[in-house]
Amino acid sequence: MTTSRLPDHEQRILDEMERALRRDRRLERRMRTLRPRRPSVLSRLAHWRPPTLIVALLVGVSTGLMVTGIRTSDPGVIWAFAAVWPPTLYSVFRLLCRWTDG
Repeated sequence: MTTSRLPDHEQRILDEMERALRRDRRLERRMRTLRPRRPSVLSRLAHWRPPTLIVALLVGVSTGLMVTGIRTSDPGVIWAFAAVWPPTLYSVFRLLCRWTDG
């Protein structure tokens, strides 16, 4: 690839493309108002770095609910465990990933 000037026919094509883009008012307005988009909720959740204390707290609450659910067979406790267990697993997984990264 050379860094010299484009051949005349390629330069004319490029100039015509630039003229066509300059005439596009909608594109010009979008380029002027272009702002970085906020990351989505899933993107932020995927990059969440849980503190060790929060993970320990979730593991403790999950263990307590599991033991209580086994001993009492109360549906409310079992449903509470079912609600707390997935975030606990995800937090433990993210914490382990963070610890194993260099």
